[in-house]
Amino acid sequence: MAEAADFQGTSPSPARRWLRRTGALLAGAPLLAGLLQLPAASPAQAADIDETVAVSVDHLTPSVATDDDTLTVTGTVTNKSKQAVTDAQVDLRIGQELVTRSGIDTAAKATGYQPGTDGLPLGGKYVEKFDKLTPGVSQPFTISVPVDELDLDGNGIYQLAVSLTGETAAQGWPQVLGVQRTFLPYQPDDADTETRTTVLWPLISTAHMTAQTGSNEAQTPVFRTNDLIHEISPGGRLERMVALGEDLDVTWVVDPDLLASVDAMTDSYEILTEDGSDTVPSTKADQEIAKRWLADLQDAVAGHEVVALPFADPDLASLAHNGTAVTGSLGHLKEATDVAEDTVASILHVEPTTDFAWPVEGAVDPSIVKVATSAGAHNVIARSDSLQETAGLTYTPSAARPIGGGTTAVVADARLSTAFQGDMARASSSTLAVQRFLAQNLALNLQTDDQRTILVAPQRMPTASQAGALAAAVTALENSGWTQFQDLTTTTAAKPDPGATTKVPAKSAYPSKLRKQELQRSAFEQIATTQHKLDKFKVILSDESRVVTPFGRAMNRAMSTSWRGRATEAAAYRNDVEIYLDSLADSVSLIEKSETKLSGRSATIPVTVQNNLVQGVDNLVLRLTSTSPRRLKIDGAAYDEQPVTVNGGHSQTVKFTTSAEANGQAEVIAQLYTKDGQKYGPPVRFDVKVTEFTATVMLVIGGGFLLLVLAGFRMYTQRKRAARQAEEAGPENGSGTGPEAAEEAVTGPGNPEGPDERPEQESGADAGAGDPEQPSDPTPDTPAESADPSGTGERVDR
Repeated sequence: MAEAADFQGTSPSPARRWLRRTGALLAGAPLLAGLLQLPAASPAQAADIDETVAVSVDHLTPSVATDDDTLTVTGTVTNKSKQAVTDAQVDLRIGQELVTRSGIDTAAKATGYQPGTDGLPLGGKYVEKFDKLTPGVSQPFTISVPVDELDLDGNGIYQLAVSLTGETAAQGWPQVLGVQRTFLPYQPDDADTETRTTVLWPLISTAHMTAQTGSNEAQTPVFRTNDLIHEISPGGRLERMVALGEDLDVTWVVDPDLLASVDAMTDSYEILTEDGSDTVPSTKADQEIAKRWLADLQDAVAGHEVVALPFADPDLASLAHNGTAVTGSLGHLKEATDVAEDTVASILHVEPTTDFAWPVEGAVDPSIVKVATSAGAHNVIARSDSLQETAGLTYTPSAARPIGGGTTAVVADARLSTAFQGDMARASSSTLAVQRFLAQNLALNLQTDDQRTILVAPQRMPTASQAGALAAAVTALENSGWTQFQDLTTTTAAKPDPGATTKVPAKSAYPSKLRKQELQRSAFEQIATTQHKLDKFKVILSDESRVVTPFGRAMNRAMSTSWRGRATEAAAYRNDVEIYLDSLADSVSLIEKSETKLSGRSATIPVTVQNNLVQGVDNLVLRLTSTSPRRLKIDGAAYDEQPVTVNGGHSQTVKFTTSAEANGQAEVIAQLYTKDGQKYGPPVRFDVKVTEFTATVMLVIGGGFLLLVLAGFRMYTQRKRAARQAEEAGPENGSGTGPEAAEEAVTGPGNPEGPDERPEQESGADAGAGDPEQPSDPTPDTPAESADPSGTGERVDR
């Protein structure tokens, strides 16, 4: 930020303060003269002295001082050296007044004791003494002093140093062995002009839900891990965010995916095992935790503005830089925006605003702004270290900036927004961050008498300790006397500062650190491939919503900002989504067939379609094609096709009429198609062996029949001849006469059976055992549809 007198400086001190400190200097002159007689320490030795004792300021109350307050500072001192420190004393020092924001930055970076800058010790009763500090041992301290004893000069920011003075065996004279600096904002009276401030309170997490759902009617959701339950449990990050934010005047910024995930956890849900091969059920206790967190959140947001980000918080910069060239990527952003409002409204029972886009760390360029507004948002949350001031303003301008095309950039203050990005787990770190935040905020207010609007946009996913530090700072601001809070929409609608920059930085100015974390083009290409597969799969389903919704939301999650810096995990998530979709699509398939024999000129060939999904499939066409239509035709042509409908968990057999034109072997291909002509699944190929009756066979049969006729005629003539001979022989032969004699002449005396008698008939079971295959058996080898569930390999997840 450009600002007036952008250097570290001091304000003029009144006479009483000058006299008091001059008196202190004169009183200390004899001591100083004695010290001058001692050997001077080298710069290296001075640095070692400064590091001898670590001074920690753990608590400072009040954070903003007024005349009627008593300032209390608590902390610890730790001897880091290997020798004892004796005659140790902790002092408070009021240093110079800081009048610029850059001066505060400079003071915060300073290390080691700086005579003059750190000020003189208060002394007197406002000290804490230690006879001895043992090496490696920490000692607590508490010092309280009335604010009016500090001689502060009206509204302003004062450097407060806590120092440890003592002696060591190597250097046996009193010296400053350690110091810690912080800031003390002083506001005895309400400010003439209050800064209107908006603080964003983000509720955002990583992607937790998979595309998988149960096969039951409720479609039980499946989670990657159960990590989210830890975040919303008492003491967890998100639980603390809700508990802290409930009492703050903030604008809530929520990811609808987080709300949808927790809402899904209020009922039965499944969690993938570590190897992803199975799932385990959630517990009733976890479901109750989810219910309680949502109820607390509903109470917390009541009466506050709620901004809904697009579903799963898509990475706008990655889309702009790597995704726009991939067909369909912007369509996913539009879908994520469209479902955001309904998701938040149905779960939190508030009407959210969806008119804001929030690129990572507020870094913008023209392509990011274009993508951010492509789904309907008219406001982009930027940050002042990206949309930097170039007009030489002597103050921090208001947040709202028109940047063209009806779009408003709401520029968050970078110093305030990044104040709590470090490790806030230690009390000392949190206290120093809060005091620096308050100091910067007051310095901003004192820059001009014109009222301005300021936006604070912290990191997307603060830790519990970071959220606690931010909450402490916001609470202090609410009681500061120079700040007035308002919601984000009001800040956006405020009159823009005419001198503020409105030029969006070029694409080349985008930070390289952030660019390295982006999703690459290959990620968007994989998402597009998955979407294409989903489009082909959904058209055959009787209830496509059971698949389209969970997979659509999973692809939104695959584009989430939360994957930044986690490229391997992001790729694994995308792969899991695609693999699971493939497994569902493969659940509708053709059953493999072995070689088929065709006897005769025509026959039927059955082909079976198996559906291992829970729901039925429709809009499928089965095509059977002969690769040798001159040998084998399908319904009189090269191919035939029939519509297919299969209930969930069943199979359907489709019969095709074929006709043989010549003997030999023909390859046949069965292929499923969607009704729009797209191939569905792999084909099934099998051979058909044609063995029809030929002319040679007919000649053999005819010859056999002729032989039977000739044999019968021969028997007839033999009988006639035998009868005639018997008549001519007469009774002198001793033989009988008449028909009996004639018959005996033919059969012979030893054969009592006549020529028309046959051996006993074969049993019915054996009669047809040797019969040839029927040329056109109309009976199918499989039923039209099995009433039983399909067999091995059944998967009914959809």
